[in-house]
Amino acid sequence: MGSTLLAYFLIPAVFLVQVTCFQFNFSTFQKEDESQLTLSRNSYIVLGAIQVTPDVNGGSMQNLSGRALYKKPFRLWKVNHTTIASFNTSFVLNIRNQTSPGGEGVAFLITGNSSLPDNSQGQWLGMVNANTNGSSQASVVAVEFDTRKSDDQDLDGNHIGLNINSIHSTMQVSLSNYGVNISGAKDLRVHLRYDGQKLSVFIGDNQTLVLSQSLDLSTYLPEKVFIGFSGSTSNETELNCVKSWAFSGTDIGGDRNLRWVWIIVPVASVGILVGVAMYLWLRRVYKEEDLEDQGARLQGNIEDEIKRSNLGPRRFGLKELKQATGNFNPKNKLGKGGFGTVYKGTWRNNDVAVKRVSKKSHQGKQEFIAEVTTIGHLNHKNLVKLIGWCYEKREFLLVYEYMPHGSLDKFIFCDDNKPTLQEESTLNWEQRLLIIQGVAQALDYLHNGCQKRVLHRDIKSSNIMLDSEFNAKLGDFGLARTIQEKEKTHHSTNEIAGTPGYMAPETFLISRATVETDVYSFGVLVMEVVCGRKPGNQSELNNYNNSIVNWVWDYYRKGSISGAADSRMDGDFDEKEVECVLVIGLGCCHPNPHYRPSMRTVLQVLSGEADPPQVPQERPSFVWPAMPPSFNHMDDSLRGSQLTPFTDLSGR
Repeated sequence: MGSTLLAYFLIPAVFLVQVTCFQFNFSTFQKEDESQLTLSRNSYIVLGAIQVTPDVNGGSMQNLSGRALYKKPFRLWKVNHTTIASFNTSFVLNIRNQTSPGGEGVAFLITGNSSLPDNSQGQWLGMVNANTNGSSQASVVAVEFDTRKSDDQDLDGNHIGLNINSIHSTMQVSLSNYGVNISGAKDLRVHLRYDGQKLSVFIGDNQTLVLSQSLDLSTYLPEKVFIGFSGSTSNETELNCVKSWAFSGTDIGGDRNLRWVWIIVPVASVGILVGVAMYLWLRRVYKEEDLEDQGARLQGNIEDEIKRSNLGPRRFGLKELKQATGNFNPKNKLGKGGFGTVYKGTWRNNDVAVKRVSKKSHQGKQEFIAEVTTIGHLNHKNLVKLIGWCYEKREFLLVYEYMPHGSLDKFIFCDDNKPTLQEESTLNWEQRLLIIQGVAQALDYLHNGCQKRVLHRDIKSSNIMLDSEFNAKLGDFGLARTIQEKEKTHHSTNEIAGTPGYMAPETFLISRATVETDVYSFGVLVMEVVCGRKPGNQSELNNYNNSIVNWVWDYYRKGSISGAADSRMDGDFDEKEVECVLVIGLGCCHPNPHYRPSMRTVLQVLSGEADPPQVPQERPSFVWPAMPPSFNHMDDSLRGSQLTPFTDLSGR
């Protein structure tokens, strides 16, 4: 009853947290996606991509142009140009020459006219034609990826350019300087960012800034525009494919909506105060009744959530779990954490671990829900498997696969006051390397391999479990959050979540979890595993200058980073491998989140498919707001030793 009335009084507050965005995400393209796009006559979807110009076996592909635009228009600016929208967009191009040289290229398009101009093949890239070139009638701003030097004003046949109502670029940059061949039949990842004043273009997995230009789009374009791609061929041809595309822009709305926000705010504030006061009073009167109702609803909600997946965990009865653990016998206790106690149990002749959440912990109940609704539906060899759950008689219990070697922390931290047990002997380098790779694979799966992106938010050595063969499995998803829209990269929160010592410095300012904050925690973990050293003073929240990161960076500055390796390994390791892994750790812990590699890139380095990231010799200062990378800045400060990555690495 109390919960119902609280929801009633808090209804006005919903309007405070709604954020209107213009966004979509095509991770690949299917035939049914054509309904969301405006495709010109020569453009279509096939083989999981938009073919901006035809991909025809045996047919002519010469002298054709095409456009593929998102059907719904995007509001770029508001009356009198007082407000200009901002946006971010990412896409993957794949362009392959059919002749040598190929031609002509693809452009990302922002235009007031959705129709393809007549005679816009060849050098016109489907943007303009001879009549509209250089005229405001063209109503187009574009970033071109030009694959042919069609006239003297072109820099070369492999450049990126900014075009305004013209095929002639106001700014050009050769991508040959970055080792990129636009028409080389390889995926080219592109990210565009517009903040209302400046347009910036980044390329590659590491998002290298290649072009940045101050630009007021409202000067050249109408209030509502269409976004998408155009391309063309000439007598020379190529395949012009767009393999994926995500877009997120601010929906600036109209004056009427803005006034409505000013009306809502004071009403919502009063509603919150009254609602909270009423809720607290009702909780005292109906406490027991409300708890039972809440429990029933919780059980029903979790069951509904689990039924949506065939891989969902099993529901246990309380009697079953009491029997499995000897009625939670203290002799079966494996450990105790902030939200409860873990017991060893036996179920169907198999060992299991049963977490019993403390009844006094409200946060423990939230952790319970987070575990069941995230890890319960995930399946990866480097994630601890959740077998089942139980909510009965106000008991919250979780059942996991049993991990014989327990948590990683007891193997990598040396306690001088405690004798080392045989089963807690020091891990050798090969074991540490496989553990790091296993955790990286788990995080890459959470960030990129799930249907919905998952942020773990509490990566640390005590949450890494080891099986009988010392394979690493990431566990404890009590703080994890699922991002409903996979293209989103963060989860906003009212509380700072995580463990001090592992938390990125920006966490204390932005109060939200991001892919990059997970990467930072992973970097700290890497240093823990290699160095056998705890992260720092965990009694301090913002311990930027008191951490393992500073300690390792000091070794790196002195040119002896391998000296940070755990002395208990007695030097029995490949020095180049240790250097490479520690450099990865430092890269993940860069104070500027824009410079941290993705987990996909980390895996590529660990497998020898990519070089380790370049890291500055001196640890950069933490500055907020963080500036995105620029190639000029990178030339000056990101000078680090290029290490040869190890290639002989495989998981079990």
